Amino acid sequence: MIEKITDGILAAISAEFGDGYTLYTESVEQGLKEPCFFVTCISPNIRVYRGRRYLHTNGYVIQYLTDAAEPRSECAAVAERLFGCLELITVDGDLMRGTDMNADIVTEEGLLNFTVNYDFFSYRPNDEPKMEEIEDTETALKG
Repeated sequence: MIEKITDGILAAISAEFGDGYTLYTESVEQGLKEPCFFVTCISPNIRVYRGRRYLHTNGYVIQYLTDAAEPRSECAAVAERLFGCLELITVDGDLMRGTDMNADIVTEEGLLNFTVNYDFFSYRPNDEPKMEEIEDTETALKG
């Protein structure tokens, strides 16, 4: 599911910003093209909630690198657009809401760190065999 959420984030960013921005999901050794976005799931967690329900908490960081002459204002404008386009993303044809969104602008490097969580519940069916029927032998003997 993490890959599907990542794909939903990439699609939302691509729809908002267009083809002028490069999108990465892995680190780049050489040939980095700015402006660009890096999308990474940094803290996936699963917690048993009740019964066979599980709470999946997926923390993502979206890093934006710019080579603009005024990196602070560029990063602030990109952060505002990310708040809008990442609030609802499409995952497997369903909408998923982003929560706990936060933007941190590092001006010296022309870097924006944008964090967002995509949390959901899952249900695992019970694979254990069901109880078998038993016959009451005492009632059967009296009848």
